Amino acid sequence: MNGSKASYLQLFGVFAKIGSFTIGGGYAMIPIIQDELVRRGWIDEEEFPDIIALAQTAPGLLAVNTSILAGYRVGGAKGCVVATIGSILPSFLFILAIAMVFTSFKDNPTVESIFRGIRPVVVALIAVPMINMARKNCRTPGGVLLAAATAVLVAFLKVSPIYILIAVIGYSVVSLAWKGRKQS
Repeated sequence: MNGSKASYLQLFGVFAKIGSFTIGGGYAMIPIIQDELVRRGWIDEEEFPDIIALAQTAPGLLAVNTSILAGYRVGGAKGCVVATIGSILPSFLFILAIAMVFTSFKDNPTVESIFRGIRPVVVALIAVPMINMARKNCRTPGGVLLAAATAVLVAFLKVSPIYILIAVIGYSVVSLAWKGRKQS
């Protein structure tokens, strides 16, 4: 295993805890996963944004992809499986239990009120890690401008992030080639 030693039971326990107590999944899990893995010394704080970036580029759920990558980083192929099962098992069991009893409670005003109250918390849980990642990774005026432009393009103009990534990668390749030509 990489970093500090972790047993597969510890790895399962951490991801089961994350999966159990993260309402909203995906982005809401990011600060909890980061805290758990960095605090234990399993992953460096500097490499965590790379794991998130990779998880976002892979098809599938962000939470599952993050569990796969972090589990692999901590415990290899077995760690990957253990972390993934740990992160999805609580949600699966919780949703299964809800599905079994939800039909009798779905129109209950108390249940509806609870879900309305949870929504703003989920928004905050998603916003905080994004702001923290922006602070750590947008250190130049160009980086800040690019992040802001991307947010506007995706949120308000409904431009696909795929096109933005392709454009930025293309620009980076052309820019590096241009700099290489000028130096030689």
